[in-house]
Amino acid sequence: MINNDNFSIINNGEKMAENIEIPVSVGPMNEGERVRGPDMQVELAGPKSYGFELVKVVDKASDEISIVGKDLDGMEEGSRTPFAVIVNVGGESLEEDLEGVLERRIHEIFNYIEGVMHLNQRDSVWIRISKDTYSKGLRLKHIGKVIQDIYKAEFPFIKHVDVKLITEPDIVKEELEKARKIYTDRDEKTKNLHEEDVDTFYGCIMCQSFAPTHVCVITPDKPALCGGINYFDARAAAKIDPEGPIFEVPKGECLDEKLGIYEGVNNIVQEKSGGAIKEFALHSVMDIPSTSCGCFEAITFYIPEVDGFGIVDRSYKGETPIGVPFSALAGQCSGGKQVEGFCGMSIAYMKSPKFFQADGGWNRVVWLPKELKEKVNDAIPEELKDKIATEEDISNITELQEFLKNKNHPVVENWGSMEEEVGMDEEEVEGEESYDEENEISVSTMSLHSGFGGLPSNVKIILKNATIKAEKIIIMKETEKPKKK
Repeated sequence: MINNDNFSIINNGEKMAENIEIPVSVGPMNEGERVRGPDMQVELAGPKSYGFELVKVVDKASDEISIVGKDLDGMEEGSRTPFAVIVNVGGESLEEDLEGVLERRIHEIFNYIEGVMHLNQRDSVWIRISKDTYSKGLRLKHIGKVIQDIYKAEFPFIKHVDVKLITEPDIVKEELEKARKIYTDRDEKTKNLHEEDVDTFYGCIMCQSFAPTHVCVITPDKPALCGGINYFDARAAAKIDPEGPIFEVPKGECLDEKLGIYEGVNNIVQEKSGGAIKEFALHSVMDIPSTSCGCFEAITFYIPEVDGFGIVDRSYKGETPIGVPFSALAGQCSGGKQVEGFCGMSIAYMKSPKFFQADGGWNRVVWLPKELKEKVNDAIPEELKDKIATEEDISNITELQEFLKNKNHPVVENWGSMEEEVGMDEEEVEGEESYDEENEISVSTMSLHSGFGGLPSNVKIILKNATIKAEKIIIMKETEKPKKK
């Protein structure tokens, strides 16, 4: 796969020609390899640093590989370094619409390299190099050469590829702002197209090396969970590489418009997940939500004490109101799992008119990190902007309840009538404590839906007079759901 012909390297301004051999194996057999902390030589970008990856279509490229800053052997073992990958591609048939598609392939290419782990995309990229691979001689120039050769091998219409790898912190930061502007411009293109306007969606299984049962379904109203591929990107990818990881999904009959359940989507999801997932709703957190991979930009999570949703993105380092950080929540729903009450998503989806519409959309959002709230401020309805809490307003559930009551958030209206009469057999758990009116909160009943948090699909939990510690638990066996039409 790798061509070892002479090529030009510019290392901190010094140009040289080398006949290079890649010192480790490169290919799909290395996908899915994890590099844990104790085995890590260096970490590039990641949640505790910063960086990005970007592909641009240019008129001229000269097949140069540039390294700006320290190479791997100039970094301290176990250190974290800002990192950027900028790839310029040239060819007669190349168009700007292909940039996002080609850019997402960087994830796959890095994971082809033995001892290299690549997660996420765009400006949340996270890369680790193992000690073993480093000791075999892998350096940034080799990574640049792998990127260059694989692009040319997989896409014959690409004639020239320039690769710039940046580890100089100030330059990474400067280029990062330019890249974010390009990401925003790409995402704006899909604003006037919606699911009802098209007959075909697109699927992506690029993350199945890490999440074997995950199938990402991309529509005009829902970008890929990673945030790196919108509808037009996916359409271009399926066209130029029909046998690749991004493919057409005939949407078929709409079985439930509000939930976003489509016959064609269910067929593809079942096929591509190997039968592990039977169906899912595109626009719900609580009712058969989409599977989540691990590259998602943010997580929406249900907070039963307030009957609302919190949203946390991977750049937020603190704890959520339920006392756990992003990483713990990610472990709850990643890996291709379908967990009601938790759902990975892209930040761009928060600006969609169908943003979790089946669950109430923005009217059910009660908490966001301040930085994320500012990032999506234009998507939040004006009447809700001061009613959604951030980490500066509250630090726990009790404070969140008080905040929402004082702000008269829409979820408060539901607190007195959250118990559903569903006509099922019920069994009270022995040892129920007596009710103490002095500790009364306004949330009298909370229902954790079947499947919530990994519960069996036929079990439903209702919390009576709940605080952080429930005073009464009812476990109910739920009858089979009628088929949605």
